[in-house]
Amino acid sequence: MSAAVILAAVLGGGVFCIARRIFCRRKALKLLRYPTGLMRGKTVIVTGANSGIGRATAAELLKLQARVVMACRDRQGAEEAAQDIKNQASPNQGEVVIKHLDLASLQSVRSFCDEVIREEPRIDVLINNAGLYQCPFSRTEEGYEMQLGVNHLGHFLLTNLLLDLLKQSAPSRIVVVSSKLYKYGSINFEDLNSEQNYNKAFCYSQSKLANLLFTRELARRLDGTGVTVNALTPGIVRTRLGRHVNIPLLIKPLFSLVSWLFFKSPPEGAQTPLYLACSPEVEGVSGKCFANCEEEQLLSKATDDHTAKRLWDLSESMVGLRG
Repeated sequence: MSAAVILAAVLGGGVFCIARRIFCRRKALKLLRYPTGLMRGKTVIVTGANSGIGRATAAELLKLQARVVMACRDRQGAEEAAQDIKNQASPNQGEVVIKHLDLASLQSVRSFCDEVIREEPRIDVLINNAGLYQCPFSRTEEGYEMQLGVNHLGHFLLTNLLLDLLKQSAPSRIVVVSSKLYKYGSINFEDLNSEQNYNKAFCYSQSKLANLLFTRELARRLDGTGVTVNALTPGIVRTRLGRHVNIPLLIKPLFSLVSWLFFKSPPEGAQTPLYLACSPEVEGVSGKCFANCEEEQLLSKATDDHTAKRLWDLSESMVGLRG
C-alpha cells in the first residue's frame, strides 16, 4: 500500500472522528413556519443574497410576500438566483429587486445607499449577511484588508448610511451575521489592517468579533428609536463561504461526505436570520446574539463596551464618517 493512501486513510479518519465529535450532537433543526402574508408590505435588504444563507433567507422572505432587495456584487449570479427562488415560490409571492453592491468598495456602498434612499420609501429589515472566509491576502478598493473591509467596514458604512430610513420605517430591524469563530479573534488595534502580518484565520475571527461589538454599540445608540439590532451565529453550513480553504485532494471526497452528514443545509442555516427578521418573539429585543433561534451567551470579549466604542470610533474614521 502506498504511503499516499496510508496518509489519506489516517488523515481522513482523523477528519471523520473530529467532525463526528464536533457535529454529531447537532439536533436536526425544525424549519420555521410563518403565516404566508407575514411580511407583506415590508421591504427587506439582504446582502450576499445570491448564494448560501443569504439566498435561502431571501427565498423564505419571498414566500412570506416581502419585497426583497438582493444586494449583490455578482449581478448575473443574483439574477439567476432570483429567477430560481421565484420559480420555487408560490404564485402569491412577494417581489424581488436586484441592486449592485460591492462591499469591498466604499464608493459602491455609498452609491447603493443613495439608490435605496432615492427609490425605496421604507426599509423594514436590513440583513448584513455577505462575507468572506479566510481568503488569500488582498485589499479593498480603499486599501483595507479584505476580510475586515467586507465583513465589517462595508457593512458598518452601509448600516450607518441607511439608519435614517430605518428610523423613519420603525419599528424596523437590523440583523448581523457573525460566526462562532469570533472566539478565536481579538481586535488588534495595533495592526487592525494587517500591515505588519496577515493570518487569514485570525483576520476572519477578528472581523466576526467586530460584527458582535458593532451590534452591541449600535444597539446602545439606537435605544428608544424603534430600530433593533441583533447578531447571530449560524453554525457550520454547506455554502461556498469556505471556497478559499485548501483541502488535500485525497481527502475531498471524505470531506464532502462529512459535510453532507453533519453540516447544516442553507435552509437550516437561514432559520435564525429569518427568525430575527420577522418573528414576533423578538419584537423589541436588541443588542443580543442568537444561535438556532435562541439567545446565545457570548464571551466577555464580545460584550466589552470600551472595546466596542473604540472600534466604532476607529471604524467611523476608516469609512469617512468622521472628519
